[in-house]
Amino acid sequence: MENLIHEIELYLWSFGFIAVAVLVGLAVHYMLFRILRKIAARRSQTLDTSMIKHLRAPLRLFIPLVAIRISVPVHTLNLPDQAVHYLAIVMSTFVIIAVAWLLIRLTGVLEDITLDRYRIDVADNLEARKMYTQMDIVRKILIFVICLFAFAAVLMNFENFRQIGTSMLASAGVAGLIIGFAAQRTIANVLAGFQIALTQPIRIDDVVIVENEWGRIEEITLTYVVVAIWDQRRLVLPISYFIEQPFQNWTRISADILGTVFLYVDYTVPLQEIRKELTKILKQSEYWDGKVDVVQVTDARESTVEVRALMSAENSGRAWELRCEVREKLIDFIQRNYPESLPKFRTELKNEMKAETMQTGRLRGGK
Repeated sequence: MENLIHEIELYLWSFGFIAVAVLVGLAVHYMLFRILRKIAARRSQTLDTSMIKHLRAPLRLFIPLVAIRISVPVHTLNLPDQAVHYLAIVMSTFVIIAVAWLLIRLTGVLEDITLDRYRIDVADNLEARKMYTQMDIVRKILIFVICLFAFAAVLMNFENFRQIGTSMLASAGVAGLIIGFAAQRTIANVLAGFQIALTQPIRIDDVVIVENEWGRIEEITLTYVVVAIWDQRRLVLPISYFIEQPFQNWTRISADILGTVFLYVDYTVPLQEIRKELTKILKQSEYWDGKVDVVQVTDARESTVEVRALMSAENSGRAWELRCEVREKLIDFIQRNYPESLPKFRTELKNEMKAETMQTGRLRGGK
């Protein structure tokens, strides 16, 4: 009985040291971030704000663990050898997780500092979109590598898992081939992600036409790309699609874009008046950038001519609004001023039909 009480006292004494170390670590964490908040409020720098935002949570775990390792070394605890062994495994596992978590959040700090000089909410945001895309993909790659090494390090703490891993490597054989074939597409997508990060055929917020859909690149991961369609849908495509398949990128070089409006009217339409009216509409529009104002006849068909109005805007969104506005006002202009120039169908009666009609008329007249 006395031995049991003595063993319980040892456990309580040892874990009491651990509890005190945890409390000290939490107190250090609280004081550290209180000081950082005051510094951030006084300097208003991105680094200070980002560190508080990203590092507060992982350091709440990491600092107490460091305090435990410093103040209560596992090998000096008055515990049985088996308990010390298990406690060492648990401590080592938590330290690995805390370090991995801290490194992952540090990638967020790196991203914030890098992107601080770039604004994506302006009209000419090509350089900003390039940097956002590169940092987004690089950060995801770093997170993947950190998680991979952390998972491997945790498994190395457990002897049984080390033996299982060794057995799996020794008996790879057919299983390795099956896994290789199963992961072929995933590996191809990951490699495509690296290629897109370097060559950048697409960037965050690029305007693209994919699968006959108009949308913006919303998210780029290592394996897939999310395209925000104009009607609030989301088109999710494997990232290899943008390496293997053709697609339209309207903002590859710059955000400027040309808009077109096609009208199908009669041959009698006065083209000069259409040109004057287009110039008037564009000058009054808030969406026109003042660069392109052209009217051309691009086709002549049996009953109509195809008239193309060409205009320019700062970006694809404004170009869409401008096209709708110009199309509506040009149609209204033709309806009000030149209704005879609206599309019409012409028919010609054959001689036989004319003779039959005349004969029918004479018979009716004779009666």
